[in-house]
Amino acid sequence: MIRPVAIIGPTASGKSALGLDLAERIGGEIVNIDAMQQYRGMDIGTAKLTLAERRGIPHHQIDTLHVTEIATVANYKTAAARDVELLVSRDITPIIVGGSMMYIQALIDDWQFPATDPAVRAKWEARLDEVGVRTLHAELARIDPAAATTILPTDPRRTVRALEVIELTGRPFAASAPQIGEPQWGTIILGVDRDTEELDERIAQRTEAMFRGGLVEEVKDLISVGLREGVTASRAIGYAQTLAALDGEYSLQQAQDLTLQGTRRYVRRQRSWFKRDHRIQWIDGADADMLGTALQAIRG
Repeated sequence: MIRPVAIIGPTASGKSALGLDLAERIGGEIVNIDAMQQYRGMDIGTAKLTLAERRGIPHHQIDTLHVTEIATVANYKTAAARDVELLVSRDITPIIVGGSMMYIQALIDDWQFPATDPAVRAKWEARLDEVGVRTLHAELARIDPAAATTILPTDPRRTVRALEVIELTGRPFAASAPQIGEPQWGTIILGVDRDTEELDERIAQRTEAMFRGGLVEEVKDLISVGLREGVTASRAIGYAQTLAALDGEYSLQQAQDLTLQGTRRYVRRQRSWFKRDHRIQWIDGADADMLGTALQAIRG
């Protein structure tokens, strides 16, 4: 029976390269599990592989959204599960690659999301309008510290959703998540990470390369098709900072520095989230034979 392989871990650890190598070796196809790589045109700032870099390997769940559309975990889960099951039915191994924490748990653990309540949602949206996202996020942190650590303090939509779920269920937001058990489809979960100092340097180099390689021009192009109106796309790390710089809030160098800081904070949240999952078989991203190590882990 075909078993999907998930390659997860913090930003810039080397997941994409391992995913490609593994797909080539075992005849797999990539299923993206990076939330922001769903957006068409958001290429440089998300470190999205170009068509040439994909080595002819099909990639699913990339470029599926316009920047004005809202990215939701529930919609992603439905679409990605369909892709995984179709690939398995064709005897092709799905290689699930990315680092978006809630997306990973939703897909691999079949997260069933609590229903929404328009009145409760409206209440918290009104509170958001009254106090702003950072204050509302601080309120979430007082009610449910664990939930606040997984949601950016600049993300109004997910902050409101967490507060809505907490009120509807009377339990912490994470309580609606599935227990970590047997992964759906028997998915093998590999994690890629590196020494912190080395990873920090890779993030710094990647951030500098993004700004040097056209991120500002990419953001300008996306503004013309509605990036500013995008509830989730406009708040992506790198894009939010560049938008603010273009609005004169600070310089482009400051935008680069803040992007680097934001990415490092995000990595800390990723590591904290993944640490609690005992199913992950960790691989050192600096391992010269990462592919061999991954194949050994898959074959048991």
